[in-house]
Amino acid sequence: MDYTIQTSVTGEFDDVVDATNAALKDEGFGVLCDIDIQATLKEKLDKEFRQYRILGACNPPLAYDGLTEEIELGALLPCNVIVYEDAGAITVSAVDPEQLVGIADNDALDSIASEVTERFDRVLATVEDEFGSASEA
Repeated sequence: MDYTIQTSVTGEFDDVVDATNAALKDEGFGVLCDIDIQATLKEKLDKEFRQYRILGACNPPLAYDGLTEEIELGALLPCNVIVYEDAGAITVSAVDPEQLVGIADNDALDSIASEVTERFDRVLATVEDEFGSASEA
């Protein structure tokens, strides 16, 4: 089962993270947390790992609507967007909101999930437009 939507681009890792953050902001998302997995694994386990960031994205109006329909939805929030090195490219991947809220089995969440999916699709398209698709390189 596919549970993410993604794109792979060419560019500098930090630049792609910055562009992803900016595109999320343009779509009404705030980044509530930014977890640097590479640094965390080095600090906690003394293990090397590729550059990998988890951005916890939240669109407050859509989160409010979702929580109003399904109070337990908070266990699935925020929506994670990841950015990581991948064989010479940088992958930007977002949780598929339609798959995520499907867990709740509440039809009232379908339109909210569709709206978040459309916004994430635009975020990924914006990043790809800025850096170019890795498959075209």
